[in-house]
Amino acid sequence: MAAVAPRIFVSHLSGIAVFDPNGDQVGRVRDLVAILRVGRKPPRLLGLVVELHTRRRIFLPMTRVTGIESGQVITTGVLNVRRFEQRPTERLVIGELLDRRVRLVETGEEVTVLDISVQQLPARRDWEIDRVFVRKGKGGAFRRHKGETLTVEWSAVTGFSLEEHGQGAENLLATFEQLRPADLANVLHHLSPKRRAEVAAALDDDRLADVLEELPEDDQIEILGKLKEERAADVLEAMDPDDAADLLAELPEAEQERLLTLMQPDEAADVRRLMAYEEKTAGGLMTTEPIVLRPDATVADALARVRNPDLSPALAAQVYVCRPPDETPTGKYLGTVHFQRLLRDPPYTLVSSILDDDLQPLDPDAALPEVAGFFATYDMVAAPVVDESGSLLGAVTVDDVLDHMLPEDWRETEFHLDDDDVEGAAHGS
Repeated sequence: MAAVAPRIFVSHLSGIAVFDPNGDQVGRVRDLVAILRVGRKPPRLLGLVVELHTRRRIFLPMTRVTGIESGQVITTGVLNVRRFEQRPTERLVIGELLDRRVRLVETGEEVTVLDISVQQLPARRDWEIDRVFVRKGKGGAFRRHKGETLTVEWSAVTGFSLEEHGQGAENLLATFEQLRPADLANVLHHLSPKRRAEVAAALDDDRLADVLEELPEDDQIEILGKLKEERAADVLEAMDPDDAADLLAELPEAEQERLLTLMQPDEAADVRRLMAYEEKTAGGLMTTEPIVLRPDATVADALARVRNPDLSPALAAQVYVCRPPDETPTGKYLGTVHFQRLLRDPPYTLVSSILDDDLQPLDPDAALPEVAGFFATYDMVAAPVVDESGSLLGAVTVDDVLDHMLPEDWRETEFHLDDDDVEGAAHGS
């Protein structure tokens, strides 16, 4: 039976230290950022507002939080130090939800919010607000006042959530929250430019990045052009490097350089490297972020990396074994281990002992027909790209090959919302 994730009350998070993986303190938690949803669905926790030593407040996504325990937050160590700016659909949990007057659904009685708890969803990295600690009668959360206190489910109170009949991007996003990025892109494609810009502005960076990757080129350029430059750079960082490179390549050179300068240096370096290759070559198609392991890693290590929910199925299908350094371009590429082989061998087995080293990797200058032929011949879903010195540069996935082999307007011709669906989406219903 899976262990239940601990429930954490936000009052215990305010002011606690935030550390990087090396144990160095980077700041303190000042608030939590959540997005409300239609009806009584619990809000999703997007991230934390962290105050750095310089007093600047930044946004730390929950996807970059590896642990909350013993009065501290542990991060992946990757921080975007741009100043936090709250978006229209976001709510500050401590700043806006605590001390608020709401009503109990069952009795209609008015209560005051004293605290709110958050919990990580089972087997996922998503977090939700799940319960509310309230006091009956009048009096704020920071006042001494007698009255019965109780903890209730989020759905047991009303006064927080978006109304079903509300108009605006919030309601539209909530309505389509469960859609896959490609399906949400379908919706955006059929909206008016004004409505499309409103929805894009309300999406968080990761979600917007996923959706942009699925949109036709003209829509991508239009949306990116309506974002503030710093926000546009954040979204480009959240995109797969190869998709970001393709999008930037369509912009004027001066605009490319401005956005690349605003991006984090390591993210920008990957994108610049990809932009140096011709678009329809293995180098232009590849992602620079495959799973790379050293030869002394075990099957257990490999499976732990494969489980990363942020990986596409194609990238998770195999791992690439290389000598250090582990980041692309790596040391000498030794071979590939396929996911099925990982499932057949004991966890303590070294990946270097189960390599598939017979398969010739792709050259970065290999043209699209050659790349497509490789996939068709060997029934692959991903393939390593290795330079003349033997370093792994990245991996090409089958979806990127298909994207470039289909007609240029395939995304537009395949979008197929019914007229009624389009009309409803455009009016936020």
